[in-house]
Amino acid sequence: MTDDSRRQRRPDEEEAEDFGPPLFADSDDDTTDGLSFGASDTGPLPHWTEPPTGEMPRTLTTAAPSDPSDDLDVWSSFAGKAPVWSDDDPTGAHDETNEMDRVVATQPPADDTDDITTRDESIPLRREPGRITIGTDPTDGRPRTVPRKGRAGEPNRSGRPNRPGSKARPATGPGKGGGRDLPTAIVVGLAIAAVFVIAVLINPKLVLLVVVAALFFGAIEYFDKVTEKGYRPATVIGVISCAASPIAVYWVGERALPLIIALGFVAGAMTFIGADSLESAPMPNMAITTLGVVWIGFLGSFAALILRYSKGSGFPVAAGFISTSIGTDTLVLLAIGVVANDVGALVLGSAAGKSPLRAWISPNKSVEGLFGGTVATILAMIIVGLTDRSTTWNSAGDLIILGIVISVMAPLGDLTESMFKRNLDIKDFGTMVRGHGGVLDRFDAFLFCLPAVYYLLQLLEPWATK
Repeated sequence: MTDDSRRQRRPDEEEAEDFGPPLFADSDDDTTDGLSFGASDTGPLPHWTEPPTGEMPRTLTTAAPSDPSDDLDVWSSFAGKAPVWSDDDPTGAHDETNEMDRVVATQPPADDTDDITTRDESIPLRREPGRITIGTDPTDGRPRTVPRKGRAGEPNRSGRPNRPGSKARPATGPGKGGGRDLPTAIVVGLAIAAVFVIAVLINPKLVLLVVVAALFFGAIEYFDKVTEKGYRPATVIGVISCAASPIAVYWVGERALPLIIALGFVAGAMTFIGADSLESAPMPNMAITTLGVVWIGFLGSFAALILRYSKGSGFPVAAGFISTSIGTDTLVLLAIGVVANDVGALVLGSAAGKSPLRAWISPNKSVEGLFGGTVATILAMIIVGLTDRSTTWNSAGDLIILGIVISVMAPLGDLTESMFKRNLDIKDFGTMVRGHGGVLDRFDAFLFCLPAVYYLLQLLEPWATK
């Protein structure tokens, strides 16, 4: 008998025969099928003295399973989910459908309403590129809030409630008249016209004094409003530059125009150079200062250039009149044209205004009002020519051209001022001129008309036209 036959079977071997061949053969010669590992399935184990390679162990073959029902596919449903511990759940109740949302919710967004004074000064603020906004210094990102005037709780133009002390602006549209007090506006307008006419009749230098006063108070209104809204301009330099500009131009002439801008800019720069630190925000505040000097002082100085035609010697003299009437006569016609444009736009715009001219700037200004102002201005110039009231503008054609120029430039000046007021979120620049707002609100159209009329006067030479 062989050893196999003499060896007695153990109970577990009898049970294994009932379930098939054994998993592992007793000898190398045994050809029984069993579980085995190929040479490529596992590599040789590295010695414990060898340094780690950093590679991840290969547990699965790269070949896709041939059987789609392979047991490995059951793990694919967990590939896109990450475990979430119940202790980390901020909501308390476990919700399998919003696990990732709750993980994100553990980091709440920062509150934008935090006061800047509560920040840790040791942590530098991150500078964000973007546009300059009112009340914000873009050089350090710190908001400069200024309380507004009026009632609180009422929505403003942006849809947010006004802060305590702010006044809600009335909702208006094309043809509503903008809430102007017409009786008061008419009375005040006639008073201003009377002062101007008296100055024209007495002496051109009195007209220059009226121009200087208008630019002085207009500059005060402008710099007061931009300061109220968070800017820190060089107010003293700006006001002095605006008031001194017409005097310098009347004295020196057109050569003083670039000198005005240069000296005003240098003086403003010296003001900010003398500041303690970058907290003075020199760039935006220099820009807002220069804007006031150019808009009010530079453009307003052209009134003095027109008045220079009434100084006397050195200016052309036409037959039948003296030279001292050229400048004052032109300014009177300019005033008539601007007032006619304003009245015509108000009347026709209130009666038939339906199409906003620029709704985002001023919903009260309509295309119909623009047409009415143009017609009224040209008609006023024609009436002046027919009645022979001008001793300088003798030709009807020149007067019509003057009316067209005023009809174009006056609305542009009005829209520009309205655009600035919309940006500053104010209704008027001041309250000095009752029924009209401030000085800038009354003379905004003149600022754009003065340079155009001055160069038109040089181009046409209307005193020489028969």
